[in-house]
Amino acid sequence: MTAAASARQILTSLHEVMASRMHAQGKLDQVVEIIGENLTSEVCSIYLLREGMLELFATRGLNASAVHVTRLAIGEGLTGLIADNVETLNLAEAKAHPDFAYRPETGEEKFHSFAGVPIVYRERAVGVLCVQHVDPRRYEDVEIEALQTTAMVLSELIANAELVDEEEALGLPPEKSGPQSLGGLTLVKGLGVGIAAFHQPRVQITQVMADDTEAERERVYRAFDKMRDQIDGLANQAEFGAGGEHEEVLETYKMFAYDEGWSRRINEAIDSGLTAEAAIERVQQHTRMRMREIDDPLLADRMHDLEDLANRLVRIVAGQIGTAAQQGLRKDTILIARNLGPAELLEYDRRRLKGVILEEGSLTAHVVIVARAMGVPVLGRAKGARGMIRDGDEILLDATAATATVRPSAQMAEAFEQRFAKSKEKQAAYAEMRDVEPFTRCGTRIQVMMNAGLRDDMSALALTGADGVGLFRTEFQFLVSATLPQRERQLKLYRDVLDTAGNKPVVFRTVDIGGDKSVPYLASGIAANDENPAMGWRALRLALTREGLMKAQARALLEAAAGRSLYVMFPMVSEVWEFDAAKAVFEEQIAFLRTNKKRVPEHVYYGAMLEVPALAETLDLLLPKLSFLSVGTNDLTQFLFAADRGNPALAERYDWLSIPIMRFLKRVVLATVGSNVDVGVCGEMGGRRLEALALLGIGFRRLSITPAAVGPIKELVRRIDLAELSQAMDRWLAQPDVNLREELAAWASEREIEAD
Repeated sequence: MTAAASARQILTSLHEVMASRMHAQGKLDQVVEIIGENLTSEVCSIYLLREGMLELFATRGLNASAVHVTRLAIGEGLTGLIADNVETLNLAEAKAHPDFAYRPETGEEKFHSFAGVPIVYRERAVGVLCVQHVDPRRYEDVEIEALQTTAMVLSELIANAELVDEEEALGLPPEKSGPQSLGGLTLVKGLGVGIAAFHQPRVQITQVMADDTEAERERVYRAFDKMRDQIDGLANQAEFGAGGEHEEVLETYKMFAYDEGWSRRINEAIDSGLTAEAAIERVQQHTRMRMREIDDPLLADRMHDLEDLANRLVRIVAGQIGTAAQQGLRKDTILIARNLGPAELLEYDRRRLKGVILEEGSLTAHVVIVARAMGVPVLGRAKGARGMIRDGDEILLDATAATATVRPSAQMAEAFEQRFAKSKEKQAAYAEMRDVEPFTRCGTRIQVMMNAGLRDDMSALALTGADGVGLFRTEFQFLVSATLPQRERQLKLYRDVLDTAGNKPVVFRTVDIGGDKSVPYLASGIAANDENPAMGWRALRLALTREGLMKAQARALLEAAAGRSLYVMFPMVSEVWEFDAAKAVFEEQIAFLRTNKKRVPEHVYYGAMLEVPALAETLDLLLPKLSFLSVGTNDLTQFLFAADRGNPALAERYDWLSIPIMRFLKRVVLATVGSNVDVGVCGEMGGRRLEALALLGIGFRRLSITPAAVGPIKELVRRIDLAELSQAMDRWLAQPDVNLREELAAWASEREIEAD
């Protein structure tokens, strides 16, 4: 008998039971008889979650006196293991399993074989359906699939009959239905309060058994057609390109979308009597169980791709296609997702989006770059978040401390609100610095500029009173696009940015993609195979080999700045010839525009980013060619220390206030003395008050930082005397064993200067 036929036979009998007016306990008693008879199994039992324990609710073959008496904790025994892992077990000899737990009141000592499947409701196990047999044997696949299908029907019966508490139906035992703490990895610092909303709203399967099999099959056929059209069109949609996935992901999606085996299994599940949604979920459960058996991370990723497609398919069938962004946020929201792409994040209303919690995510993900620019705190690697959090739960997010509190008590919420209020008060005080020029106590004017990367970021220029944009990251437009942005699109963005900036300068950094910022349309060749992407084929290295890419951006920038001043900066310069080659591209485009009687900028100022330590050894050759130099502290520090900034294990070695880094930076400043080159710092280092003190103390007079840090740094500048600070820094840097962070913090404290 096929799996579909076996399941159909069981479902036909179950349909009559479900339709009867019998009480819930009577229905469960009949269910175990039906399954036992159809599978010729001597034992069939149903355990349900009650008060945090798995309670024997019905049985055929075990001692009847054990019903409502035998109870197992989640994770206890084979039944508890199935519920805990939400996985199937199929054993020829149950007693040989290390988790076997004997319950004498059941009379199960004579049975050897055991198979069990979880009863799943809203993605959580609320019970277990299991069978046993005297003879040692593994149950056939057809029997296991029949059990899994039956378990889906039972989940509907259990929910309708309210046999488990609502909290338990959501996978939350009573002791876990109150406040819960969730840990993770800080991806973007900050505080946020809001209600939980899932990026991909969950589809609740309300009907498991089909009334019309052919109608359900037709629904699935239509959904497959629609899904395949979507997948075929992904290459031209920002949604796909936004995630920074490689081209092979698209090919994998296409392979799964057109996989006949997958669609056949869904059809077989419909043949057994399931609705379209239930059939997809039934196959998806099988996929999840296979995923747990896969050790190869690459294969596991591919199985994740298939699960993502199944989620897409079930949403299409259920008519719930949109994301939470498309449905609109109605309240202050903390967004919950497995992962996100930058384009997906940009779809959300910033006024309502107060934070993001990701089950996955990494420091190098593109979404982190965009979230930081948007000022949205992000907590990543929050394992189990989607299981712990319910739609509409209140969440207190402290991404800085890498924690979130779900369903907080009134006292927790009040304490958090007090912290939040103090943070807001500080920000309000800093906002008053908007029109104040940052002069030191000794009368030196410090340039405090801001970093940007999105058109919307430019509004912060007026709000903060920054002196200009010291770093405009042009790669954001490339990261959120599925194809190479055309010159016209780039031109419009750059022109809008310059128009908004008015008389304030904007330094455009040419595109820094490749390596750890891969994009699908350039994921080929050397760049796609970098073992160490941060030090790989990226930024200027990539741009100089992609002639069309560099020329298109140069032309767009030059045309956007026609009649104005253009500040352009090249990233990841390692040797002087690279700067010369990049500048030559711009000069060629200027000549082309002039030849074609088109306007060009009145002045073009060329700069370089010092991120690669080797460049410091040839500054004497480079400086005569430059108008300005910007030190990129994020990459420079990890290169100096050979310490990946995304590796938590190396966090303590990645200290901006270490003597080696500060000595290196001091040497760079001294190398520019006597030249006409303006030297500054771009990066998070300059936006931290203690680190900013150190930078000012060794001679930097221009800082380009996040908009949120502009006010705090302006306030800091007005409290210091540079001569006094410089003397202290020189003294500390001359002592190799000094703890610069402690010394500088003590120095600031003595002068009542708040550090961070």
